[in-house]
Amino acid sequence: MSETTTQMRPSRQRPRAPVCDATDEALIDARTTRPILEHIANKWSVLILTVLCTQPSRFNEIMRRLDGITHKALADALKRLERNGLVKRTVLPTTPVGVEYTITPLGHSLREPFEALYAWALERGPELQQAQADFDRREG
Repeated sequence: MSETTTQMRPSRQRPRAPVCDATDEALIDARTTRPILEHIANKWSVLILTVLCTQPSRFNEIMRRLDGITHKALADALKRLERNGLVKRTVLPTTPVGVEYTITPLGHSLREPFEALYAWALERGPELQQAQADFDRREG
């Protein structure tokens, strides 16, 4: 076919939305990235690692700093983070026995992306709240 014939024929493909390279990579390799992101990208993991980036902390200190987390949710999240090599648990030689959590070098490597996400949430939070209010008003 000639080039002009091809140009005149309507396209059956949907136009693609522009997507950044990193997102393309993640979508292509979702089987690999999804399990990893499920372990680190939930709200408690992000907040726990953010707390531990500044200093090692004991369980109750972390709990106090994370308003709203339950004892079980914190214990489960810390175990998951430890299992994934992001947090180290150290039993302290105190009476009663104390436990301190520190972030590992692997966990610390998440500091920059988490700080960027946190800054984005602070900056764009009001826009999200406005969008939610607009949606709720339209829906009902």
